[in-house]
Amino acid sequence: MKKIIVLVSSGVLLVVGMSINSDNAFKIEKFKAGTHKHAAGAPDGETGAPGETNCTSCHSGTVQSGATENSLIVAQGITPVSAYVPGVTYNVALQMTSSPAKKGFQVTALTAANNMAGTFSAGANTAVTGTTRKYANHKSTSNTSATVAWLWTWTAPATDVGPVTFYVATNKANDNSANSGDVIYLSTHVYNSTLGIDDQENELATNFTAGYSADNKTVVMNFNSMSVGDMYFNLVDLNGKSVFVSNLGSSQIGQNKQSVVLPSEIKSGIYVVNFFVGNKAMTAKVMI
Repeated sequence: MKKIIVLVSSGVLLVVGMSINSDNAFKIEKFKAGTHKHAAGAPDGETGAPGETNCTSCHSGTVQSGATENSLIVAQGITPVSAYVPGVTYNVALQMTSSPAKKGFQVTALTAANNMAGTFSAGANTAVTGTTRKYANHKSTSNTSATVAWLWTWTAPATDVGPVTFYVATNKANDNSANSGDVIYLSTHVYNSTLGIDDQENELATNFTAGYSADNKTVVMNFNSMSVGDMYFNLVDLNGKSVFVSNLGSSQIGQNKQSVVLPSEIKSGIYVVNFFVGNKAMTAKVMI
């Protein structure tokens, strides 16, 4: 697989005019050319999510469906996913398929109750803002066609919160050094939790046991699997905070036994083990 790294540089054109006043002193007047109102990212709350406005609050353009313009991919490593595992961190990539000469974006991720779902971390060509709700935004160095895609990471909620909706707003700017004539594209992208994909998971969960061995600080799990699937371990405290996540490779058909050595910094207490085989979820409490 070939990896392509795109480096983007930007500059601001500054024109300096000088005149001499009656005291023979120089007066310097500075004029910016080609300035864009939000070249380094939109103010918070412009995604079109419930309770928010969109980019037309500053840009006097039109709002269009972004179903085909906004290409959002959530991936584990380089593999796209259609559902999230609680507590796992994913790579997110957003691309405008038309690749306009000047562009921008803002994204947030909300639960069905319109609360922030998980958290964002900035990538090399993005910025993350906001307090209660987090927003991924373009930067002044990533608002042109030289940026193929905007990249950042999303850490899913530590527990199952049901469907998570990414609200995406992009701006196809006409680069006229003004706020007029731009086109705003809005789209939504829904990711369900792996915990709610199939009711037959309940049968599998009844065969799952987890225990803790203090001698070697290890969680030992036993379960039956009807298929081969990727295994993920997520240890959550009683406040719902994920304290340790591990990828355990692939399961085997039939009886399985898996052991996970915990980091030494994990404190004593009661925890919940969330264990996944593919999209099948199992849960058990352990005393550490």
